[in-house]
Order: sequence, then C-alpha cells, then structure tokens
Amino acid sequence: MILVDTSVWIDLFGMGGPALSPQAFARLATCGPIVQEVFQGLRAGADTEEFRGAFLSLPRLSDPMPLEIFLSAAELYRYGRSRGYTLRSPVDCLIAAVAIQNRVPVWHRDRDFDVIARFSRLETVRRLRE
Repeated sequence: MILVDTSVWIDLFGMGGPALSPQAFARLATCGPIVQEVFQGLRAGADTEEFRGAFLSLPRLSDPMPLEIFLSAAELYRYGRSRGYTLRSPVDCLIAAVAIQNRVPVWHRDRDFDVIARFSRLETVRRLRE
C-alpha cells in the first residue's frame, strides 16, 4: 500500500487523468487531509463523478484521525525547524505523520516530503515526470 499525495493526483490529472490499472489503483491509499486538498481543486467535468467515486473508495488511513497524529505532525514540524529545515506546509507534516504511523511510503512531487524524510522515518517515492 502507498499513500498518494495531492501533488501526484494533480500531476496525473495534468496528463489527462489517472492512467492507472485497476491492480495499481487497488494498492493506493489516501487520508483526510489529501481528500480535502484533492476535492478543493477538483473541477467539474464528465469524469469528475467517476473519479470521485473511485477516489472515495480508496482506503483512508488513520480515519478517524486520532489526536496523536496531530501531535506527531506538530513534532515533525518543530523538530525539522530546530534542525534548520524549512517546511512550507503543516498539512504535509500531517500527511507524513499518517504515513509514518501506518508504515507506508508517500508517493509525491512535493519537496516537503523529501525534507521530512531526511530527519524522520518517513519513506517516500518521488514521481518522475514523463
């Protein structure tokens, strides 16, 4: 299983929509903050409802999200800053905390995850442009 960040969903849609096989899609997961980010930017269109149904059928990690995830995210942010790392998004810290707790990698195109991985147990997969 892999937690797919919003940055990858945006990239996939920029290339004409998710070209993922059903087998690949079955290995993907999401979480509350990613659901929020994706649906904030979702545009109306012919494929929107189909995507919405498929996306909402993905496993949601840490749902409901316990307080310990928020505390872990805050600690990631504080620890990174104390070590001189600049993290642009507290939401990325929250997503990273979910991934760490669930022991799954984050598939992303967002530099915050690479930074967090430098000082934590976060595993990442960086999506390459095609």
